[in-house]
Amino acid sequence: MSKFFEALERAEQEQALKTPSPSPRLAADTSGSPSPAVPSPMVEPIAAPRRGRPVVEAPATGSASDGSSRGEENLVSLFDPASWEAEQYRVLRHVVETLRKGVNLQIVAVTSAGVGDGKTTTAINLAGALAQSADARVLLVDVDLRRPAVARHLGLGGSKRSLVEALLDSRLTLEATVERLAQCNLSVLTAGRPTVAPYELLKSPRLEALFEEMRQHYDYVVLDTPPFLPVPDCRLIEKCVDGFILIVAAHRTPRGTVGETLNLMDPAKVVGVVFNGDDARRPNYYDVYARPSAARWRRAWSKP
Repeated sequence: MSKFFEALERAEQEQALKTPSPSPRLAADTSGSPSPAVPSPMVEPIAAPRRGRPVVEAPATGSASDGSSRGEENLVSLFDPASWEAEQYRVLRHVVETLRKGVNLQIVAVTSAGVGDGKTTTAINLAGALAQSADARVLLVDVDLRRPAVARHLGLGGSKRSLVEALLDSRLTLEATVERLAQCNLSVLTAGRPTVAPYELLKSPRLEALFEEMRQHYDYVVLDTPPFLPVPDCRLIEKCVDGFILIVAAHRTPRGTVGETLNLMDPAKVVGVVFNGDDARRPNYYDVYARPSAARWRRAWSKP
């Protein structure tokens, strides 16, 4: 069993000890609003990821209910790139850069098994970390047409057109819809207004054409996608992406749902897993340099 599944099992056991009854409670939702958390799940054996796939442990990513000041604190790659937490996203950046050279990983989708595991925060921080390279052309795209969150997290007021508008109007070019962030080397394509027909939009040939245009203009395209299990959206766009990064939240994501998600994904497109919010501390070399409040953020790799 990999370090990832050992840590996930430990987190679930710790959560079970902390929960006096199986009644639901409110937990932090990384999309910016509180959502009900399910009772501590039963531990079920599931298949491990493919041998050699990286497992990165990321900072815990809670957010304020209004998505404002706490949101900036979580977007460390953009607002605090010299921090210890930002270094953990550079670990993920290194994985993506290595795979870009090896297997042409250009369009990477960030998803999760369910809601509230930290996929949006991870997608923004990964894109921000990649954009720290001055010569890299990086695009962040919000493909969650049901619950778009990227624009809110980044404080974008809709001055540019959106992905939904580009899908509905074939005359709109990618350049006309993308917004460049002034403070960093990052371009953003927001989802736009929630739509009642996301399935039809995501299966349209227009989306494939937009992805091909993105490949022509950007070195890296990071997609914030809907959760994999509740809706079919990720399965619709799977043919257009080069790989998926799966976000798993400690104390929150049931192991059974992780296994179900991995079984539904094309194994060749599973880039790796980000284990989000595991607060069990393990001593390591970098503790010497880390701030006390940030010493719990670390990384681990699955054993080959």
